[in-house]
Amino acid sequence: MTLSMQWLTMAAMLLSGLGMGTVFDGYRVVSNELKFPRWWLPVLDVVYWMAAALVVFRVLYVSNNGEVRAYVFIGLATGVILYYLFLSKLVIVIIKWLIRAVRNVIALVLKCLDILIVKPLLLLYKLIIVILGFGSALTIFLFKIVIQLVRPFWRLLVWMVRPILRPIGRRLMPYLTKWQVKEKLAKLGLLIARFWSKWLRR
Repeated sequence: MTLSMQWLTMAAMLLSGLGMGTVFDGYRVVSNELKFPRWWLPVLDVVYWMAAALVVFRVLYVSNNGEVRAYVFIGLATGVILYYLFLSKLVIVIIKWLIRAVRNVIALVLKCLDILIVKPLLLLYKLIIVILGFGSALTIFLFKIVIQLVRPFWRLLVWMVRPILRPIGRRLMPYLTKWQVKEKLAKLGLLIARFWSKWLRR
């Protein structure tokens, strides 16, 4: 392996160390800000180190065909140390700012949705309820008026038809008595009267 390739591999490992430190700080800040359950942290740690190992090995394979030498670990450790000495605080501040920015954007979007969609739908729902209530009340009122207007004509019709129905009633009386039609009609009339009295009280 040439000297230039060794320096290239060492530089790649140094950048990998910087990347590992950045990703670790990002994962730590995000887990604290989002308040992940404590039992998730060991699992996430294992996932982080497995992903970091795969990425470092991939970079090493591209740079020197996967040969592991001492300068590989020196470059990786140097990158991690330089990151935590000079970049860690800045990266943490940037990540926290990004999290706040994302939260503010989400809050703004939710507020816009509430103003533009949710509140108009609620207002439309209340308006429909009011219209249906007014319509039902008006219908009941008109129905009561119609019943009151029809009642005199109904009484007149009964008075006119009564002489015709009397002979028929006399012939049917034995059957009506046998089938207890009169008692059943009386019960039905009582139920209708109760329902009608309740209806008029509304």
